[in-house]
Amino acid sequence: MKKIISPKALKKGAKIAVISPAGAVDPSQLEKGIEMIKKRGFEPVLGEHLYTKFSNGYNYAGTEQERLKDINWALNEKEISAIWASRGGYGCQHLVQHLKLKNFAENPKWYIGYSDNTVIQSYLLKKGFASIHGQTIKTSSFGVTDESYDLIFDVLKGKSLKYALKSHQFNKTGTIEGELVGGNLALIYALLGTKYSFDFKDKILFIEDIGENFYALDRMIMSLELAGVFTKIKGLIVGGMTNMGDEKENKQYEESFDEFAYKLISDRISKYNFPIVFGFPNGHIKDNRPLIIGGNVTIKVEDKVKIEF
Repeated sequence: MKKIISPKALKKGAKIAVISPAGAVDPSQLEKGIEMIKKRGFEPVLGEHLYTKFSNGYNYAGTEQERLKDINWALNEKEISAIWASRGGYGCQHLVQHLKLKNFAENPKWYIGYSDNTVIQSYLLKKGFASIHGQTIKTSSFGVTDESYDLIFDVLKGKSLKYALKSHQFNKTGTIEGELVGGNLALIYALLGTKYSFDFKDKILFIEDIGENFYALDRMIMSLELAGVFTKIKGLIVGGMTNMGDEKENKQYEESFDEFAYKLISDRISKYNFPIVFGFPNGHIKDNRPLIIGGNVTIKVEDKVKIEF
């Protein structure tokens, strides 16, 4: 088994690249996040095309070539110590075939993001590098808790993550240890069958999503089922399921942990006996606490849940 490399801790004054690999952003949407990096004692370095806009059926942060230029710069620039995505959206799949890691491999750095950034994180893990599945620089309409960012900076400084959660009615008890994979379910689903898909064998899978109709959620879970994912993994963590279902018919859509979405997932995988944690605070939610993709994690699911990296 390939040993996964976690980037080294950042020193005060270290440079953090801020890039937009997917959707377009306005400067006003990043002001607080960029200022936060400065206040924490680090230097934000903005990608050339951070605020570029290119419309092609979707508002991208530049053409594929422009976004690729920024991410490859950030990955390989020796003076950069970490990379923080401005937002998700859509567009990372355009870049994944053309990513370069020559200098990155010599000087691994944390990549921070979630949502569409799951594609980049799957690629990095394939190459043997861990990343942070956590809040982007752009704060969402539902806001972000201070702790969501505090914990990311803790990881950047070399601290470990430990979580204690309340039990959930759909949890399955047990104790497991293993490598964490996953992220946004739609992107895990989109990568299935490609060489960029996660390796699920003996891994612990994390999933979260937003804005999917229940039939679409079921379709994605069924695709994982048909691909044999649930026969390979040894544990599952389910995070935020936000704005799920048909908003006109289902009044639960504003819930961050949609109970019907959870029931649908629970029913689909009821025949499997691995430990399952529902309600982890990560995803398209206000309390978006980081996880380490590629990190070794121990999970104890009993009356309460403990998760430690």
